[in-house]
Amino acid sequence: MRLIHVVCESASVEDCIKEFTSKIESALNASGGYIKSAKIDLTFGAFMHLSASLLADPSNFGGRVVAKYSTGRSRDRAIESVLAEINPLINNAEVVAFKIGTYTTPVTRKTYAVGVVAYNLPMKPATQITSTPDRRKLLAHVLSLFDYNPRVLNISELARIFNVSRDTIYHDIQQILKEREK
Repeated sequence: MRLIHVVCESASVEDCIKEFTSKIESALNASGGYIKSAKIDLTFGAFMHLSASLLADPSNFGGRVVAKYSTGRSRDRAIESVLAEINPLINNAEVVAFKIGTYTTPVTRKTYAVGVVAYNLPMKPATQITSTPDRRKLLAHVLSLFDYNPRVLNISELARIFNVSRDTIYHDIQQILKEREK
């Protein structure tokens, strides 16, 4: 398990969301992980403050954190817009934590809605994995469980499951081991 904490603060909602998204993607890519639990904090005032603390399992993959914002003349419309952006992303996903907040600027009366969701992508059965990057990601995960020893793998069975040739599986393993050496 690995703890990940990302925090952003800005006078601009747009800048805070951009910075947070960049930081959280970098943190999740660096440590990988299936999100076991998450805590999201979102506050508004002179500055927007957004933070997320995650407990991630680096031996698995699929964890995502998404932050979206929208503006509107009313809180309801702004929230509806944010939900319209987030809901398609979490369809069939395992939601771990979420937070939605609104802020209306005092002078312009512009209303912002911000939504943040921590979730895990649904796992695809190996037979549904058709792209090379997805197949290699799964093979890399399996190899990591066996200390990157390809001799423990049944190449014929993997080729059958992924509906590719044995040569393709051998090539994938070579590429994974090359990437690991870098």
